[in-house]
Amino acid sequence: MGKIKLKNSIKITLATGNMHKVEEINLIAKDYNIEFVLPEGNFDPIENGSTFLENAYCKALFASKNGKTELYLADDSGLCTEALDGAPGIKSARYAPTADERIDKLLNAMKNSANRNAKFVCAMVVVNKEGKILYEIQKECLGKILFERKGNNGFGYDPIFFVNSKNKGMAELLPDEKSKVSHRAQALDCVLNWLKNEINQ
Repeated sequence: MGKIKLKNSIKITLATGNMHKVEEINLIAKDYNIEFVLPEGNFDPIENGSTFLENAYCKALFASKNGKTELYLADDSGLCTEALDGAPGIKSARYAPTADERIDKLLNAMKNSANRNAKFVCAMVVVNKEGKILYEIQKECLGKILFERKGNNGFGYDPIFFVNSKNKGMAELLPDEKSKVSHRAQALDCVLNWLKNEINQ
């Protein structure tokens, strides 16, 4: 962890190649006087960590190498199941070629399992332009794996994830509902509050 002097209004590089993710986070952060921007150049980091936090750091460090902002935020997230010893875990996005194939593969792997306990995990890391970690957080959303798809919202594994705290499927939640309970929303809330405190130092 560390301290950094921030201006009242700042730009932060979001270590992703997904513009939609940048837009989504900017919407959430609009009241914080923070603007998130895409990394400079081609964003193609090697994610060779053994944990979500390590992979998030790989992305943030890669973005900081040629970046022009003071801070760099990266996240790494995935789905972990008890029955499969934590799989797909950090390989969630690479579990199969497409989202539908990933869901089918997971449902097939768990078809004879009575233990449906699972959790979504999101790790976020903030580094400075030297690559030093200033803040890191990991949050979870507890639930179960459904036996079939349910709901039309969300993306990824959402259609087969039952959210314990809401007593309904993740893909059945409205965007406002999901933004209060999802693993990514919880982690981002912690990051934004940390940044708010740093700005007000």
